[in-house]
Amino acid sequence: MSATIRRAVIPAAGLGSRLLPLTKATPKEMLPVGDKPVIEHTVRELVASGITDITIVVSGGKGLIQDHFRPNPALVAQLRADGKTAYADAVEEVGELSRLGHITYLDQHGPYGNGTPVLNAARNFGDEPMLVLWPDDVFVAGTPRAQQLIRAYEATSCPVLALMPMSPADSHRYGVPVVKEDLNDGLLRITGLVEKPQPQDAPSAYAAIGGYVVTPGIIDELRRQTERWYQHRTGEVYLTDAINVYAGSRAVYGQVIEGQWYDTGNPLAYLTAQFAAALADPEYGPHLRSLAQGLGDPVASA
Repeated sequence: MSATIRRAVIPAAGLGSRLLPLTKATPKEMLPVGDKPVIEHTVRELVASGITDITIVVSGGKGLIQDHFRPNPALVAQLRADGKTAYADAVEEVGELSRLGHITYLDQHGPYGNGTPVLNAARNFGDEPMLVLWPDDVFVAGTPRAQQLIRAYEATSCPVLALMPMSPADSHRYGVPVVKEDLNDGLLRITGLVEKPQPQDAPSAYAAIGGYVVTPGIIDELRRQTERWYQHRTGEVYLTDAINVYAGSRAVYGQVIEGQWYDTGNPLAYLTAQFAAALADPEYGPHLRSLAQGLGDPVASA
């Protein structure tokens, strides 16, 4: 098995149904957070963490993702000819991400569930471990989340899940890990996940969030789940189910991520991520803070 991780998968075949009608014609992965579509934040995080092979698993209607990352020399040349150097540099940089990350695209095939795109991509990866990051998460961190997960894998040579501390009242929203041992520096040995427990039943104060190091043993379990699905045609194939089975007999770790996590998968979370990105912008943030203070409480003033 590789000493480090070179490959990553971004499952991007989902419908974005929680954001309809906004996502009727625009893939949820292409909705902006700040001045970038949300999936670009994920790609940049992977490239900054040394990943050199990124597979984006897509479905029909996701051509805008490929268009965004595809280099466009003609547009760059036109912008430079018009003296719009900053715009030309920005467009060129996005195209360069495709080369640096060696982005390839794969159509999703198989049963419903987020384990299917991981299994689709793994067929091209041999016995190498891989990162799996969702395309609707944004992390703001001094050390990229992906790099924190890679370091945890390098220390353990085992599957790793990204974790964040959570309020006990929020346990019903997340998979909550069963923690066996705290190894310091945010690294935890875990023996499984409890999906969306009530607060009194939560086995720990951590939530499993978007981000995994997946090893060949996890892929083998996904393959078995998929074979059972084709036999019975019921249920779905989930990555966390495969990790849970694997953790029953072999070592799995969680890494508590240092940084701020923004989920953009529902309207409130998306607005929160967009608002936070706008406030953090050095040019626009001061104006928006002033605007918000001037507006006051719109409900109270109505």
